[in-house]
Amino acid sequence: MIDLAACVGLFLTALTAATILPMQSEAALAGLLIAGALPPLLLIAVASTGNVIGSVVNWWIGREIERFRDRRWFPVKARMFERAELLFRRYGRWSLLLSWVPIIGDPITIVAGALREPLWRFVAVVALAKTLRYGAVAAVTLSWV
Repeated sequence: MIDLAACVGLFLTALTAATILPMQSEAALAGLLIAGALPPLLLIAVASTGNVIGSVVNWWIGREIERFRDRRWFPVKARMFERAELLFRRYGRWSLLLSWVPIIGDPITIVAGALREPLWRFVAVVALAKTLRYGAVAAVTLSWV
């Protein structure tokens, strides 16, 4: 039961971290890796899946952005959105490889939705980036244990 709770907690933390809400999931992954109760590949898969689904939420927000963009409560400032849009237009879908980077990653995923990046390509590139990031976190963490 503890294993299931740990996986659900990691999944939800990673999902939330990928949305526009402020959260860090790397510490949760590192803590579970250090505890050693679950296989590292399982933890990487759970964290990656949650994080990719969170990015899909951002993509959907981007698809609907015209309805919400000018609302006072909308969390992405116009200047940040414009920078992300410039980056996405310049580098295309490959800019999604930066979707894991704090501060710029979330706006890039929102812009991808706003610019109508096909969902299947979006998921493929974001999944690669996020899985590699969690793999790197796991490798560093396990090298210290």
